[in-house]
Amino acid sequence: MGPAGVSARPRRFFGVYLLYCLNPRHRGRIYVGFTVNPARRVQQHNGGRKKGGAWRTSGRGPWEMVLVVHGFPSAVAALRFEWAWQHPHASRRLAHVGPRLRGETAFTFHLRVLAHMLRAPPWARLPLTLRWLRPDLRQELCLPPPPHVPLAFGPPPPQAPALRRRVGPFDDAKPEPDQGDAGACCALCARTIQDEQGPLCCPHPGCLLRAHMICLAEEFLREEPGQLLPLEGQCPSCEKSLLWGDLIWLCQMNTEKEVEDLELEEAHWTDLLET
Repeated sequence: MGPAGVSARPRRFFGVYLLYCLNPRHRGRIYVGFTVNPARRVQQHNGGRKKGGAWRTSGRGPWEMVLVVHGFPSAVAALRFEWAWQHPHASRRLAHVGPRLRGETAFTFHLRVLAHMLRAPPWARLPLTLRWLRPDLRQELCLPPPPHVPLAFGPPPPQAPALRRRVGPFDDAKPEPDQGDAGACCALCARTIQDEQGPLCCPHPGCLLRAHMICLAEEFLREEPGQLLPLEGQCPSCEKSLLWGDLIWLCQMNTEKEVEDLELEEAHWTDLLET
């Protein structure tokens, strides 16, 4: 979520998706993959390997992208999630998830694995969104997602030129001027803010909080001393509730440099493993 009217570059999209095969000969097969562009990626899968699709899906279409989990802070984070979803038996984070049951479809099994992943560290503390692209194929997860993981439906909002944001309590907020002033001081430690990514700023209207990322993280984690990554906390200045993921997103929006849209999913290393 973010303030309306902010003139900033849209947040980069890193998602992990679940494909479902509609071909009567292969119906029920699934495929887990990584993408930076869901609409384009499903076209590539249905176009075969010559169009950039994976060898596991080539010639077995049509495929439908049923759901996508997005909101990862980087491509690396999304790729690690993808690998664990593909190989739950090999992930130490998912040792508690049992193998596929007799009579359990591949689709249902992967939804069961996903339900456990969303509640397992480190993914349980990321600002993720679970988005169903085919609501008619939706199934309730065996475990509900954490409260901070919203459930969404339909295609992701466009990445450009409009600002991507989730509706929330900051919709009417106005950007505070000069939030990135050189020499600004952290409200918590009183030292000059020299972070390359700039200060973390409270998006609530009228609040002038600026703080080092590490200082605000430590403040939020006072109630969770055993954790490394905050989920949410109370602004030390205006005392209103804040989600950590939203603060990081707003910081990245205001400081992120223009980057090329790398076609990471087109040369994905797992597509080269013909096993």
